Amino acid sequence: MNRSLFELLRQGGYILYARHGEATVGVDQPNFNFRDCFTQRNLSDMGRRQAVYYGQILRDLGIPISYPILTSPFCRTIETAQLAFGRSAVQIDPFWIEIYNLSRNLPAEEQKQILDSLQSRLEIKPPEGSNRVIIAHSFPREIGLGEIPNMGTVIIKPLGKERGYEVLNKLSLSDFMNRRSI
Repeated sequence: MNRSLFELLRQGGYILYARHGEATVGVDQPNFNFRDCFTQRNLSDMGRRQAVYYGQILRDLGIPISYPILTSPFCRTIETAQLAFGRSAVQIDPFWIEIYNLSRNLPAEEQKQILDSLQSRLEIKPPEGSNRVIIAHSFPREIGLGEIPNMGTVIIKPLGKERGYEVLNKLSLSDFMNRRSI
């Protein structure tokens, strides 16, 4: 029996790794500070609407989510998670800064350490009957989970500690909106 991806997600056991909603144009400031959103790129109005809609779509599809939602400490990822799932549903995990840092020109050994740590996190199965959501950043092309559009989601099947993970699919927000049989 070939079940759709959404049917599988309703059973739980997956990780939904999502990139934050659309951010304002520009770059994070040289005096960047996690505690000061004015030094960062933040969600645009469109990004805020995307985040609200993302959470609503998952609820409408009946996809069970385990809490807390993990985010990087950037204002745009925290706000995305709060708009999608509620203010109290978010837990900041500093590790996800490392994914953002992959877009810099890092030495190969440092890049490997980040990707090894990523793998160990994506191997962990969520609580029975639910899915874990991580809201963080895109990856550089051909690295880690690859490029992810704004509010795009990589569906990951964790295989267990030291057993790796499998990427089942990458969905854009419009894929969810259209509820394609994927």
